Amino acid sequence: MKLFFLNSGQIEMKKKIFIPEIIDNEKFLLPVISTLIQYKNLNILFDTGCHPSVESNAEERWGGLSKIMKPKNMNGVNLISELYKKNIKPTDIDIVINSHLHPDHCGCNEFFTNAEFYCHKNELEAASSNHANKLGYIKKEWDLPMGLKKINKEFDFFNNSKLITIDLFGHTPGTIGLLVNMDKNQFLIASDAVSLLRNLEYEEVPKNAWNENELLKSYKKIKKLSQKKIKLICGHDYFQWKNSFKLGIEYN
Repeated sequence: MKLFFLNSGQIEMKKKIFIPEIIDNEKFLLPVISTLIQYKNLNILFDTGCHPSVESNAEERWGGLSKIMKPKNMNGVNLISELYKKNIKPTDIDIVINSHLHPDHCGCNEFFTNAEFYCHKNELEAASSNHANKLGYIKKEWDLPMGLKKINKEFDFFNNSKLITIDLFGHTPGTIGLLVNMDKNQFLIASDAVSLLRNLEYEEVPKNAWNENELLKSYKKIKKLSQKKIKLICGHDYFQWKNSFKLGIEYN
């Protein structure tokens, strides 16, 4: 099994959305990460980042959401360009797992026309609801001809504990993480269940969370898993990526 963290965009948001003690409108940059896992001759993606078009015209793709979450300094880098660097074409992807269906996590879904897609059933229900736009969902990002297979409980993809989805509700109704058990490393890719590492450490609930109580429950689950020396991968923590992990480097 091989694992790579790939640069899938970069967005600018207000700090106070994530850090309660901030009261001004200072903004900061947040990395957008996708994970490529190669196992049993399969190419598997966990999240697909931002659609390439948002670099030049985010408002056309995301509408009003682009004022809250602004793509910035992408410099032509997105999941598709990163896969090509590894000689992987979009049609070479076999499985896509979406942690949730916000547009910075499923933006490149449309390119993977040969893949099977998975998300939690709660997430698909929320994204299909009448108030989906208010929850940050954009239908054209995820409602595609390939369809989405619904996970309704924590799911072991190969029945060998190598790749297991973990229910981490709170950021959205159906956010999931991915537990990856490798020979030398174990990762819990938490996506926006933990946007910034400090959110978990201080039990901070970002303002863009769907349900505070559910997110705090997820924090407890993550802390319990972290006691097993599993490496936690946050959704958008710039300092974690700068200091602890390398994009594009192979882990095994």
